Amino acid sequence: MRYRGSATIAAVVAGLVLIAGFAVDARSTIAAYLVAWIAWGAIPIGALILFMTSYLVRRRWTVALHPVFVAATGLLPVVALTFIPVLLFMRDIYPAIADGASLPSFKAHWFTPWFFVLRTVFYFAVWIGLSGWLRRSWRNDEAMVHSASAGAIVGVLLISFAGIDWVESLEPEFHSSIYGLIYLSFTLVNGTAFVIAGGLLSPRPIGPSRGYSGLLLAVLLLWCYLHAMQYIVIWSGDIPKEVTWYLVRSQHGWQFALAVLSLGQFVFPFCAMLSSKVRSDPHWLLALCALTLGMRGLESAILILPAIHGLSPATTAVMLIAAAVFLGLVLLFAFEASLARGPESNGSIAAIWPRTRGETEVR
Repeated sequence: MRYRGSATIAAVVAGLVLIAGFAVDARSTIAAYLVAWIAWGAIPIGALILFMTSYLVRRRWTVALHPVFVAATGLLPVVALTFIPVLLFMRDIYPAIADGASLPSFKAHWFTPWFFVLRTVFYFAVWIGLSGWLRRSWRNDEAMVHSASAGAIVGVLLISFAGIDWVESLEPEFHSSIYGLIYLSFTLVNGTAFVIAGGLLSPRPIGPSRGYSGLLLAVLLLWCYLHAMQYIVIWSGDIPKEVTWYLVRSQHGWQFALAVLSLGQFVFPFCAMLSSKVRSDPHWLLALCALTLGMRGLESAILILPAIHGLSPATTAVMLIAAAVFLGLVLLFAFEASLARGPESNGSIAAIWPRTRGETEVR
């Protein structure tokens, strides 16, 4: 494609900036890298859950989005490899791994470095195995049900554990029984927005956008509900170690980031999709998907950066941009390559498929 040369140069430059950042200020750089990785890495993980759902809820979108599901979940090995820097510098940002002496016995053993690495490898090995099982089950009704049913149970549990390991453990004294589900909703929202956007940009027709707007709205409502439940439970309980999590994110400018996240990820999309015109317009839906992906980066920063002390604001900001560009382009290249290998696509995502008024509604 025409942009590939410039994009490759941008990815190389961003990678070199990250290398320099690790040499100059490893703590700030790995914190910024983790923010970008959590935001981008959630895409194939969330797409995997939606892929399973498409096998259990047989509708038109099961077939229409299948090539996008295959390509998106095909990113899991790439996402696993790009997590290696986090494992190499995990002592710089995870207090429980750097020094677990002050923690209870179970937590101290749970967050030993080798066990943390082993769990991460296990998560990705299972997810990659599940994605392969789903691909092999395509067009075999019985196999589709079996792979999706077993995969949904195992996949959801492991995603919840991964969220606790990768994000909640940044603050080992904080505990939320719903945190794993919050991370699950994070990945599901990201994966859904990406898959819908990939389908809209594909030259292969996926059907009218009204049904996909409903799908996006449903996962956004789930995301909002889980965050609201955590806030209500923690604030009503008034336990200092838990309430502090919100207090830290209500000062030093983070309160404005929270306001933007609330407006951009719930209030605006919800109000917009009340309009039949917006729900039926693929351009509007594509814009809402793009907004959702952008909000994941903001939410990732809110979840991670306030938990890590001693960061250089300037270095973190520069490295966050570099990490977002590098990881975003690497995943884009891998996604296009996966699409190109598919039997039903030519790998292009350059043009929005035009709709006609006579099409049948997505069920």
